[in-house]
Amino acid sequence: MIKKILVANRGEIAVRIMRSCREMGVLSVAVFSEADRTSMHVRYADEAYFIGPSPSHESYLNMDKIIEVARKSKSDAIHPGYGFLSENALFAEKVEKSGIIFIGPSADAIKSMGDKVTARKLMESSGVPVVPGTKKRLESIAELHEVALQIGYPIMIKASAGGGGKGMRLVKNHDELESSYKMAKSEAKSSFGDDTVYIEKYIESPHHIEFQVLADQYGNTIHLFERECSVQRRHQKVVEETPSPLMTTRLRKKMGQYAVKAAQSVCYVGAGTVEFLVDEKHNFYFLEMNTRLQVEHPITERVTGIDLVKEQIKVAAGEKLSYKQEDVKMHGHSIECRIYAEDPQNNFMPNPGLIRHITEPLGLGVRTDGYVYEGYEIPIYYDPMISKLIIWAKSRQESIQRMKRALYEYKITGVKTSIPFLEKIMDTPDFVNGTYNTHFIEKNTDYLQLDEPCQLDCQDIAMFVTYVDFLKKQASQVRDNVTNKPSPWKEFGKKRNLLRL
Repeated sequence: MIKKILVANRGEIAVRIMRSCREMGVLSVAVFSEADRTSMHVRYADEAYFIGPSPSHESYLNMDKIIEVARKSKSDAIHPGYGFLSENALFAEKVEKSGIIFIGPSADAIKSMGDKVTARKLMESSGVPVVPGTKKRLESIAELHEVALQIGYPIMIKASAGGGGKGMRLVKNHDELESSYKMAKSEAKSSFGDDTVYIEKYIESPHHIEFQVLADQYGNTIHLFERECSVQRRHQKVVEETPSPLMTTRLRKKMGQYAVKAAQSVCYVGAGTVEFLVDEKHNFYFLEMNTRLQVEHPITERVTGIDLVKEQIKVAAGEKLSYKQEDVKMHGHSIECRIYAEDPQNNFMPNPGLIRHITEPLGLGVRTDGYVYEGYEIPIYYDPMISKLIIWAKSRQESIQRMKRALYEYKITGVKTSIPFLEKIMDTPDFVNGTYNTHFIEKNTDYLQLDEPCQLDCQDIAMFVTYVDFLKKQASQVRDNVTNKPSPWKEFGKKRNLLRL
């Protein structure tokens, strides 16, 4: 039985995991770097331990230090969240050898799916459709030319150890091949410490659709339907939804079966995601498997009613799955928007800084997975995600309308955010009609154009002028009777509400 869990992560995912722990009566242990001393996950946890300086490699990527804290705190298990060490086979192996439970798949499963060339071979041998491409590592430029001619242009050069859009290059013709190959290898080396690359046929106008899988230690594996992840910027997901507007009952059943087969091919245990590319004719191809909890897992939770973190913990404790495939039903529609501290008008540059004011949206069908608060300073060292805004409604159209309302209510000052850009997405005809694919953002550049910075500045100036005018009127009111003086709390409330405008 698991009574105490160390969460080897930070930010919104650490808080989200700890919430499920608290509901289960499981104690949670936080680890934090110098930059995260005042972070929400440190405040929320039952125990918290300092693990090092702010840079990730000295703190959240320090395997030995994290395992040392797990021993010191007498934690029964470690939950890696996503990012950092979540898909590091060596970390999973070290945790297991230390006698602590790793909440995730085995080190062998992580290793098999982490190497994209190995994963492709496994999928082919299991009968799972894969994108036409290389079956082994590319050793030379001569071999590269030969394979490219066999497959036919356009092609994608990808990092074998990669993910998140790093180490990827689209090659449209022979002239671009050699330079793209060198750039992909260089980026792969700097990002993953491994410059191995492979080639895949480029699928024109695809949908990026993933299936959530869940498996226990007894060979039981189920899927929890799909997530549409085609709204991407630089191969990074921006908005996700479920069900997919592209999906049919027949296609869902078929893809779900292959997702389960993919997980079973590596004796997978825990929560994982099998990603596919789907073309306009509904042909689908295995892309990769993420051997961890996905950022966008909450939309699956909203439509199925299943807490994926709780299931992860139960499975890791040796319990059988709580559900059979026929028990899992999809209800309504859910959309997730990722809220980042970044400047949409400056090429989405990260915009860390002090949160001066934040008002999160509320109401029926609204969920916010976040970790920031007023007075919190977003560090420069990590991903600038502020929160995930998750909406549920009975229908897709109602879900879009609710998301628009929630984005309107979401107020953050002190840093620039992606909220205005997300509002534009919700109004774009291709998204509203569900007729989009992975080229959505580049295709809809005009629709997604934001107001000029000066127009936004004018709003700030107008608010400031209104506030100054309010203070002038207040000062001009002569009050002879001290007893008639308004309560300081009322004055504070008035000023506070003005700042919320």
